[in-house]
Amino acid sequence: MDSELIVTIVGYAACICMILGYMPQAIYTIRTRDTDGIALPTFLLMGLGGIFFIIQGIMIDNPPLYITNIVTSASSIIVFGIKMYNDYFKKKK
Repeated sequence: MDSELIVTIVGYAACICMILGYMPQAIYTIRTRDTDGIALPTFLLMGLGGIFFIIQGIMIDNPPLYITNIVTSASSIIVFGIKMYNDYFKKKK
């Protein structure tokens, strides 16, 4: 088997695992709006890291890298927004 094909298969396998591993937390947070156990800096840094990986994936033309990080960055940004709302705006009411 060609080594480039193996690298591609491994990349897409990682993509699937990362998305499936990350999505339950994001879906739970979106549905329940419960962010009590979530650290704000974690989701901020995960979102920023994902954005940098998207840029890198596009620069080196690596679809598994940028596909994974588009999905996880979008989820991080949504969770971050919900967390910000819960921690700062909801308490002021």
